[in-house]
Parts: sequence; C-alpha cells; structure tokens
Amino acid sequence: MSSDTIAPITPATSEQSAPTRLFRRRRINPASLVLAVILTSQLMVVLDATIVNVALPDMQTALHFSDAELSWVLNAYTLTFGGLLLLGARAGDLLGRRGTFLAGITVFTVASLVGGFATTGWFLLAARALQGVGGALAAPSSLALLATMFPEGRERLRAIALFTAVSIGGGAIGLISGGMLTEWASWRWVLFVNVPIGLAVLAVGASVLPETARQHGRFDLAGAFTSTIGMGALVYGFVRAASNGWSDPFTIGSFVLGVLLLVAFVHTELRAEEPITPLRLLTDASRSGANVARGLLFAGMFGMFFFLTQFLQDVLGYSPLQTGFAFLPIPLTVFASSQLASRVLVNRFSGKALMLIGVSLSAIGLLLSSQLSATSTYPHILASLLLFGAGNGLSFVTLTSAALAGVAPQDAGAASGLVNVTQQLGGTLGVAVLVTVFGSASKYAAGHPVAGASPAAQLNHVFVYGADHAFVASTLFLVAAIVLVAAVVRAPKPAASLAD
Repeated sequence: MSSDTIAPITPATSEQSAPTRLFRRRRINPASLVLAVILTSQLMVVLDATIVNVALPDMQTALHFSDAELSWVLNAYTLTFGGLLLLGARAGDLLGRRGTFLAGITVFTVASLVGGFATTGWFLLAARALQGVGGALAAPSSLALLATMFPEGRERLRAIALFTAVSIGGGAIGLISGGMLTEWASWRWVLFVNVPIGLAVLAVGASVLPETARQHGRFDLAGAFTSTIGMGALVYGFVRAASNGWSDPFTIGSFVLGVLLLVAFVHTELRAEEPITPLRLLTDASRSGANVARGLLFAGMFGMFFFLTQFLQDVLGYSPLQTGFAFLPIPLTVFASSQLASRVLVNRFSGKALMLIGVSLSAIGLLLSSQLSATSTYPHILASLLLFGAGNGLSFVTLTSAALAGVAPQDAGAASGLVNVTQQLGGTLGVAVLVTVFGSASKYAAGHPVAGASPAAQLNHVFVYGADHAFVASTLFLVAAIVLVAAVVRAPKPAASLAD
C-alpha cells in the first residue's frame, strides 16, 4: 500500500454521495480534503478553550464582569463541552457521524456569531455555553471519522500526528491569535473569527465527508442522562474548586452528585441492550491507561498555559501580543516532533518507547518552569516550552493511536468520545488542582515577606512562589503518566509493518 494513497472508508450503505463518485471518476482522492476538514474543526474547538484568555481584561471592562464572574467566560465553555462529550459521541453512532459533525459545527458557528454581539455578561456566557454544546457534538465525530477513514498502521499514525499537532498546538495558537485580535481589533473578534472558518468547514464538509452507517435501535436515554449530568456535575465541581476551594459546599455537592450519577450510569450500561458507551471499551487496560495518561498530559499543559500567561504579563510586563507570540514555540515543536514521530521514529523505536521518551521530555520542561523567578529571562522560558512541545508531539501520536487501537468501526464514536472526555476532564482537573496548590503556596509566601522588598516586588515574589509550586505539582502529573504508560499501555500496531 502506498504511504501517499489513503483510501476513504466505504460506507455500509450501498449508495455513495455524488461528490465521492465525482472524485473517483476524476481519480482525485478526497481523503486529503476530509482530513483538512477534520483538522480545521478540531482547531476551532481546542483553540476556543484558550483564545479568550488574553481578551479577558477587555471583556471584563466592556461587560462589567466581577472577578469571580469573569472566570465563567472560560468555565461556561468547559462545562458544557466536557459534560456533553459522551452524548455527542453516541449521537454520531446512532444518527450518523457526518450529520452530527455538521450539526455541531453549525451550532458552534452560530454561537460564535451571537457571542461576538454580546452586550451583557449573561449574553456572552450563554453563547459560550452554546459553543460548548456544538464542540461536544463535533469533536467526537471528527476523531471517529479519522479513525474509520484511515486503517491502523502508517496511514492512521500520520493522520493522528497532524490531529495531535492541532490538538496540542491549538491551545498555544489560541493565545497567539487572541493577543493579536485583542490588540489589533477588538475582544469581539476572538469570537467572530470562528464564523468564516465554520462556514468554510460546513461548505467543504458537506461535499466531501462520507456518511457512516447508522446503528439501529433505541437511544439509551437513561445512560445519556446519567452520563451527561454526572459528567457535567464533575466538571462543575472541578471548576468550582478552582475558584471557591475544595471545601465549598457546592463543590462537595457537585462531586457527590457526579459520582452518584456516574455509578448509576455504570449500572445502567451494564444492563442496557444498546448502551451509550459500551463498557467493553473500558475493560482494555492498555486503552484505558492511554486515555488516563493523555488526561494527565493535558492537565500539565493547561496548567502551563494558565500560569505562564499570567507570569509573562504580570511579572515580566509583556503585552497581550507579546504574550501570545511567546508561546509560538509550542505549536512549532509539536508539529515538528509529531511529524518526526509518525514518519521516521516509528520505524526505529517502539510506540511505547516514544510514549515514555515524550512524556519524560514534557516532564523535564515543566520541571524547568518550576525554577522561574522574577528576574527570569525569555531564554529560560523558551527552553521549557521547547522541551514540553517536543515531548507532547512525540507522546500524543502514540497515545492517541493506542487509545483507538483495536476498536471496532461501530465503537469508533464511543472510543473517540472517551479520548475527548479524558482530555477535557484532565485539563479541567489539572487547573483546579494546580490553582489550589498555587493558592496554598501563595498564602505561605505572603506570610513570609522578603525583607526590604517593595510592594510590587513582594507581589511578584508571592506569585512566583505559588506558580513554582504549581509547576512542581504539574510535573508530578507527568511522572504519574510515565508510571502508567510503563505499567499497562501496550505499543500501538507498528506502522513499519505495512509496506510502502
């Protein structure tokens, strides 16, 4: 099989779309266009989790948010996106992934347009929540289409390498583009920018995306309710803990409700004839281990973005635009290392070795970040970013492949949903835990002021002391991922076994 020829999936139905027949008559393989649609949609979804970060001060001034309310510009998206991912994955299985994907992109695009015109705080929060709904529908279907379009081996690894670069680099690209749009235009354009991209994805996607076979049967309403509300309660608990602490009654209540509903979900799925998430996907230790390790990596990544953004602006005095461009090494190194992994290194090293090397490099990058001080220079930060980006690019390619390896086509949507759920919950949990560590360390530093320091220098000392401890905690996340990969994750099917 040629490594340059990627054959699209043949739908189970006997009829194929007219565009697909047209491509075949002209001998133009539509796989590259399909992959472009998938990658662009994934960029929109992951970029939106960070693009508003740099615009938050302008949003606060324009819409009169309090400090506590401002965090919900981020959290409203996280809550609905994380809570509805499993439901979105199952919707793709039952209703067809092409239709579900296009519906999700439509909702996401409309919500972005509406949010850009927001005149009140609640208006913007509602639009952000609706963006999360659209993302939850589109993200699992996009990864499921990738998994079914490309067979296991070289083709899938190369597609996943690009998907990985977009998934990881998109967060940093969001910071860069957010800084540019906020400084050169208006905070509203961090939302408006999604509209032309969404329309392009819809136009091309409607023409080239293949429809997958729909699974017949009833929709598991009990499973959908318990998983969606349970997952949403857990996400809300993590979000609430970051702002109000782990002892807050609403935080505790959210965790209790989430755990009870997820226990009910497992009980329901064990008895359901057509479960929303086949629990057989969780019985494979390697697949589950790869997903959890992925979540731990995203916990470290979201923590790095959260604290380094503030460090660059509040301590080193960077502008929003300078802050955004400071993160440029992340997407560049992720792209380079993921392509190197999928095209060269998989032929020389086992997938498991690449996972371990990649996670270890990322851990070293985070450990370097724990040595920041108020007098640190950008070269110190650059070294941390380069190591972290290179490590993520190496590890995520093989981790994603391991999470999807051996999954039957009819379960691709559910397996993709689990990948996205662990990724989203990992990032949310990571920030919540790290903010708690930061708060405790900062209180200690505030109680032990530096003798003779000015008020501004003392504030910087308190922040840096807390951030350094948070980076140590994020390093421990990655150490846990290394142990998990070494213990239970199997290497994906070697791409080199496929002839060129």
